[in-house]
Amino acid sequence: MPTSACLVPGCRRDVDADAPVRVCTWHLAVGADWAAATDGVTDLLPTPCRLCGSRLGVRWPSGWLCAVCEWRHGEPVDGELPPPRVDIVYYLRFEDRIKIGTSAQPRQRLAAVWHDELLAFEPGDRLVERRRHAQFADARFGRTEWFRRSAALDAHVSGLSAGVDDPWALYARWTSEAIARRG
Repeated sequence: MPTSACLVPGCRRDVDADAPVRVCTWHLAVGADWAAATDGVTDLLPTPCRLCGSRLGVRWPSGWLCAVCEWRHGEPVDGELPPPRVDIVYYLRFEDRIKIGTSAQPRQRLAAVWHDELLAFEPGDRLVERRRHAQFADARFGRTEWFRRSAALDAHVSGLSAGVDDPWALYARWTSEAIARRG
């Protein structure tokens, strides 16, 4: 419902009552287009990023960039570059036990380990894994990588998984960041 005239000099269009500023819809659209060209617009990519698999992108007048790894959408991935090594510590649940392990190839590793649920990922290599084994040694089954659930271990896993809907998305982000650091 129009309430007043547009503040832009020479414009006589009506302004909608719910407009954020007292300018007409046409001038608001012009401003939004200008802001999009200056700041980019975050949106879903037309197809997943070829480099990291993310669906989140930023649309610029010159094209799309992946919001995670900043790869220009549509550009070919250099097949000669080896994938970066991203070591992670993983937490798996099987029945009432939790396995704390590490891998640089978590998809292959987790496919080989019997488990009910992937609980969390943490960036780190064997050193971080050894620290976690020592940290939760009270609940460890012998010299294995399996642990009884405990309040401390549950709290640690909860902290790692807080705000993370999918640990694989986190791993994809760490991989894309490693690619970006490599230049």
